[in-house]
Amino acid sequence: MNSPPENDLCSICHSHFTAPCQANCSHWFCGDCIMLVWTHGSTLLPCKCPLCRRPISLLVPSEDTIRDRSVAEVLGKLETYNRLFGGHSSSLLQRMQDLPFLLRRLLREMMDPQRTLPLVIRARVYIAMFLSAIYIISPIDIIPEGVLGIVGLLDDLLIALICFLHVAALYRSVLYFRHAGS
Repeated sequence: MNSPPENDLCSICHSHFTAPCQANCSHWFCGDCIMLVWTHGSTLLPCKCPLCRRPISLLVPSEDTIRDRSVAEVLGKLETYNRLFGGHSSSLLQRMQDLPFLLRRLLREMMDPQRTLPLVIRARVYIAMFLSAIYIISPIDIIPEGVLGIVGLLDDLLIALICFLHVAALYRSVLYFRHAGS
């Protein structure tokens, strides 16, 4: 979603969204509200989502928020937050947790004719997906399935996981640069 659900309210202020932004855990908050949560905690660490307690490493403002000039101060705070914590995920566990969020957004963006990803990023995504699919389908494996059975599938699953993590990292960098520079 590029904007919060219509009948939803901010879980911090329990009011309608003002300058809504989506965290990497897929929850929506008012930009001011989530910045207050961050500033009242440790400003040296990313804040935790008030709903699921996952560290928030990326805050993506809605499309309407980016176009609205009256919320420039909130966008500046979000830009600062993303500059500090949004450039990369700190651990493999955090990257695995962010994977569904980033892949859902990427798929939605790739299917939307109004949105365009840079050609280089789009080509890298397609190449990574194509090469991993070829490897998984091909009979040549590091650990053959016929010899070791279910254990032989582990190399295929590992290749698929590496591919998805690569694609998610590419898209995270696109989101970061798109919203850090706006």
